[in-house]
Amino acid sequence: MKKVTIVIPNYNGKHFLKDCLDALEAQTYKDFETLVIDNASADGSAEFIRENYPWVDLRVMEENLGFSGGVNEGIKLTKTKYVILLNNDTAVDKNYVGELVKAAEKDKRIFSVSAKMVCMHDHDTMDDAGDLYSVLGWAAQRGVGQPVGDYDRPGFIFTACAGAALYRKSAFDRIGLFDLLHFAYLEDIDVGYRARLYGYTNVYAPKAVCYHVGSGTTGSKYNSFKVKLAARNSVYVNYKNMANWQLILNAPALAAGHLIKMAFFYKKGFLKDYVAGLKEGFATCRKCKRSVGESTFITQLAIEAMLIYGTAVYAFEFLKRRLK
Repeated sequence: MKKVTIVIPNYNGKHFLKDCLDALEAQTYKDFETLVIDNASADGSAEFIRENYPWVDLRVMEENLGFSGGVNEGIKLTKTKYVILLNNDTAVDKNYVGELVKAAEKDKRIFSVSAKMVCMHDHDTMDDAGDLYSVLGWAAQRGVGQPVGDYDRPGFIFTACAGAALYRKSAFDRIGLFDLLHFAYLEDIDVGYRARLYGYTNVYAPKAVCYHVGSGTTGSKYNSFKVKLAARNSVYVNYKNMANWQLILNAPALAAGHLIKMAFFYKKGFLKDYVAGLKEGFATCRKCKRSVGESTFITQLAIEAMLIYGTAVYAFEFLKRRLK
């Protein structure tokens, strides 16, 4: 049996698949298998894979299950020690898989390993070095827009970006899979946050390099669908993972975060979508299963410190981008 299964969710991403799969075929580390979960694509993706990549295990869904549903199907089919979730709009370095495994093998408490994600069309610029989360209720890509050389050190992160990360399969058996209520967006923040509540850690492996287009499935950085779902899911993340005392303590910061986002999306023309997402989130959050009950007060306190730290890092990197 192989040690790793690479799960690639795909929805109408035929134009990305050649670069993605060719890069996997060129890996120096060979102890892995590749599984593509096709979310009922209508662009010939399945036929393209069958004709050109017979070594890929292809599973075609009857409907679009979203990112959460698609990767969950892949994880459930996996029998290996590790699962790598990889976006279709990526091309990875030849040592990518091996470096992720090497990082995960250092400690059994590691839940996820986030890759060094570099902008596909600008190899000098970072896309993601693991994700941040803040007391404002904002998730952020650590390092986005920064020079690649500034993120060469491994270390602990709040959560991994599921666009190119390795996960310990046995941990999913304990904490559960990605939340289907999310469908897409912030589901990786949620599962990484949940893992921390169970006592796991998340780390960054800078030698595992992945080149990423970004928004390959939705087609743009901001659109009505994405803004609404991300707003709704931000409510879910906080309700599920923050203890009651954290929700009370962070309430002013969370409210400020929503007001700032409203002003931002007003300028972008998506205010109605953002507000609609928040309304849906608050109206339906009780459908979510709360994860915080699995944690101790000390764990919650440590996470609160991470949220404060994440806010400071976000502010620092934001100012660096603005001052360029």
